[in-house]
Amino acid sequence: MEQPNLITLDRGDAQLHGTVSGTGPTVVLLHAGGEERSVWAPVAAALPLRSVAYDLRGHGSSTGVANRLQPLAADVTAMIRREPAPVVVVGASLGGLAAIASLGESPQDVAGLILVDVVPDPDAAKVRAWLDVRGLRDHRAELVEDIFEHSHELLAAAANLAVPILLVRGGPSSPLGDPEVERFRAANPAVVVTRVPGAGHLVARDAPDELARIIADQASLWLAG
Repeated sequence: MEQPNLITLDRGDAQLHGTVSGTGPTVVLLHAGGEERSVWAPVAAALPLRSVAYDLRGHGSSTGVANRLQPLAADVTAMIRREPAPVVVVGASLGGLAAIASLGESPQDVAGLILVDVVPDPDAAKVRAWLDVRGLRDHRAELVEDIFEHSHELLAAAANLAVPILLVRGGPSSPLGDPEVERFRAANPAVVVTRVPGAGHLVARDAPDELARIIADQASLWLAG
């Protein structure tokens, strides 16, 4: 079995460490807040594509401060530009929001965007409650509030994205509700929605094989087109 390659992306104020696996067209994998790139390892192993997964700044082995969304979005832009085009971007939760902000500001040769259980303007009360139950909000309070402060801008950016979008929803335990999803689809009617009922919010952790199949099928269609 081919061994993954380790890479580093120098962002000046941060060193982003990543893992490259597989061959073929590239899928950039962006993890959720509070997680690390290792969560993507089972997904990457099941993908018939080349995958690139970084620790976001302030996460895992990457350095830098993650207290605002904009630097994370700029990092995503740099990740994409490092790869041969076209690429497919997969963003879970925080990674998905950073991807929306990145693609909304900088036109890039991206074949499509897969959002994993995240929308541009999530229900703030439900998300705060979900984070509080898991003891996660205190560690990222400034970043969480920055995201909520700019949620309307994120929704506007997502509404105007020229790339196709697939939203992969988790099951009943996810904090993402139908009203937020329908608001997203109303803003961008091209958004397609699928669901992994047996997964929670962290779909890559709960159902990696199913998520890998969804990514592979959708990425293959976009890249062929």
